[in-house]
Amino acid sequence: MSTSQLQSAFDFVDGPVGYRFRSGASRKHALARAAGFARGHIPTIVDATAGLGRDAFLLACSGAQVTLLERSRPVHDLLRDALARAAAESPDLAAVVARMTLISGDARELLPGLRADAVIVDPMHPPRTNSAIVKQEMRLLRELVGTDPDALELMQAALAADCRRVVLKWPLRAKPLDGVRKPSHSITGKTVRYDVFMIPPR
Repeated sequence: MSTSQLQSAFDFVDGPVGYRFRSGASRKHALARAAGFARGHIPTIVDATAGLGRDAFLLACSGAQVTLLERSRPVHDLLRDALARAAAESPDLAAVVARMTLISGDARELLPGLRADAVIVDPMHPPRTNSAIVKQEMRLLRELVGTDPDALELMQAALAADCRRVVLKWPLRAKPLDGVRKPSHSITGKTVRYDVFMIPPR
C-alpha cells in the first residue's frame, strides 16, 4: 500500500469526510442520533474502535468531546498524523480536532477507567456498500488490523463501562452479534444500523 493511498484513507480535509464537515450535516446523521444528541444536549463519547477516525470526526463536528481508542499502533499513528494535518489546515478544523483525544491501547483494558455518555463500538465486519472506494479502504484497514474475533468481549466491556448508552455499528441486514442482549432500539442508515443499548443507572 503506497503512502498516498494511506494518506487518502486517513483524510479529514477532502473527500466525503471533508464534504460532511463543510456541509454541516453531522447532527442529522443517524450515528449522532444514536449517540444521544438532542436539543440542548451534546453527549461525551468514547469511540472504542477508532479505525479511520471518521465516526469520531463526525461526532466531534457536531460538538462532542470524543475519546478515540485504537489498539493497532500503525493505525493509531496514521490517525494521529491525519488529525495533525487537519488541524493545520484551518482554524475551523483545528477546533474540531481539539475535541478529539486519541489514545493508543486496547479498549477492553481502557474502558473501565473512562466515563462518558455514550460508547461507540464498530467491530470489523464485511464491506457495507458496493463502492470501490469503500472496499479499498476496508481492505486497507483489514491489512493493518486484521479481524476482530474478540468483538463479543469488546461489547461486554462497553456494556460494563461507566456510560448511559452503548452503540453497536453493524451491517444493516446482518444477524445480531452472538452473545449480546437485544438492543433497546435501533436507528438505521442506508447500509448500516446502530443498535442502541441503554444502560440503567448503577
